[in-house]
Amino acid sequence: MALPLCVSSQWREDRVGRQMNALGSDVLDSDVLGSYGFVMVISPSSYWTGRLPEAAPPAGMALYRVPTGTYTTRAVFAVTGGSLRDKRDFAATAVLIAHPKGDLLLDAGFGEHVAEHIKMLARMERAPYRLGPTAAQQLDAAGYDRSRLLGVLVTHVHWDHVSGLDSLRVPVWINEAENRYGADDSHGAVFRAVSQGLEIRQYAFDGPEYLGFPASFDFYGDGSVIVALAAGHTPGSVVVFVTPPTGKRYAFIGDLTWQMDGISRGAQRPWFMRRVADVDAETVRVGLQQSIALSRVLQVVPAHDVAAYDSIPLLPSRFPSVTP
Repeated sequence: MALPLCVSSQWREDRVGRQMNALGSDVLDSDVLGSYGFVMVISPSSYWTGRLPEAAPPAGMALYRVPTGTYTTRAVFAVTGGSLRDKRDFAATAVLIAHPKGDLLLDAGFGEHVAEHIKMLARMERAPYRLGPTAAQQLDAAGYDRSRLLGVLVTHVHWDHVSGLDSLRVPVWINEAENRYGADDSHGAVFRAVSQGLEIRQYAFDGPEYLGFPASFDFYGDGSVIVALAAGHTPGSVVVFVTPPTGKRYAFIGDLTWQMDGISRGAQRPWFMRRVADVDAETVRVGLQQSIALSRVLQVVPAHDVAAYDSIPLLPSRFPSVTP
């Protein structure tokens, strides 16, 4: 959700000015922030020390990042302790999971009609953006066989995660709570537009607790892609745990935090952003704590941190399954 940039300049000046005057700086001290309940204490005992669940990813499985653009916000709206002067790029990146049973895109990034989608947002939610090639355009340029694609698994339905559905035109994998939110909430307007006419494949959390999250869905049945209910940011927000055959594990945590500061410093969203961006800020806090706990045993990827995707290779210019 693009709320950080989102706020009118007058709102920013008035609201942030009051906060900065109260706290004395535009680069907030972590001790002061801690006294306001903004920063979580991270100690060695906080980290995960147990065994990770077993997974049996097939040899042909691989991950590729598909960046489709960015939008810009100021750090003060992105993460507690951020500076008003610091501008940050927010990623709009899809991830292609190639699997012998069929491939899957995790989120859709920006679509061909992203300018129209942004106009559908409230004025205070609009952000300057840079559009690159869409996921559909990149797949086609690589000679990718779209018949391999089972669909797009959305972490949640905010516009910056689903815009690219407009040109992919593939099934949407979503849980009941998130589908209902997308159908009814004002923040689902873009989702309703881009998903019109698409097949909705609704999955259920029929699996047990997974790495501290309350329920799960094993997408392929081999433990390589586990969708875990996180909720909080939206009612059906998910964390997607991916284990490729390399053994390196990933946790794509959606918008539990927008930036890696949330993991490295335990910094939540600023309180005024928690109020407007999350349906249940306390549940988000619990999910963020669990993500921090797991961060030493797997790669945590907040959806909008550009650098968090660096360890995932780019989609190649010629997709490996295509022969010359």
